[in-house]
Amino acid sequence: MVDTVIHLVRHGEVHNPDRILYGRLPGYRLSERGEKMAELVANHLASRDITAVTASPLLRAQQTAAPIAQRHGLGVGTDDRIIESTNHFEGLRVGHGEGRLTNPRHWPHFRNPFTPSWGEPYREQVARVRAAVRDAKNTNEGHEAVLVLHQLPIWVTRLAAEGRPLFHDPRRRQCGLCSVTSLVFRGDHLDHVEYAEPAAELYSGAVDATGGKLT
Repeated sequence: MVDTVIHLVRHGEVHNPDRILYGRLPGYRLSERGEKMAELVANHLASRDITAVTASPLLRAQQTAAPIAQRHGLGVGTDDRIIESTNHFEGLRVGHGEGRLTNPRHWPHFRNPFTPSWGEPYREQVARVRAAVRDAKNTNEGHEAVLVLHQLPIWVTRLAAEGRPLFHDPRRRQCGLCSVTSLVFRGDHLDHVEYAEPAAELYSGAVDATGGKLT
């Protein structure tokens, strides 16, 4: 049996001065710090046997993927299946103004936190990311491939891979900016999951997807 590794890379910090939940909104690019994060993760993966780099269609993922692909003389493919999850609060600053959780118009979206009812169901995210992983594995058998995507789809895919419940506390996700969650397959069997944070030195003061400081 041969080993095949699929690296799920989260994009870097995004330029988001209004600190809104940008979700699938177009045009959100990496910040200067995010660009440096992308270089660090590219350096981290430079010595690996990577034969394909694919990204979500969103700009921040494409920008993160570019230096990774460049290190290996590859182009960046695009896969809609690894796009960010949908969210009722997209375009709002959560907890402020129209995004205040006390706003009655949001209440129907809190009816089921296990699905969750405020966004794309966890199971649907896992299904589409798993399909992309499966195709990347089959195409790059015996080598390694990179998928650049987003925090929540990566995290619930890891939870599913490890047989853990998909419902979770978002504050406890192990999926930092430009982190690498590696699915290591032995033949057709997922042998184990590895995790690395090559951009951790830049986390101090960085802003996450909802506009909150990481540290």
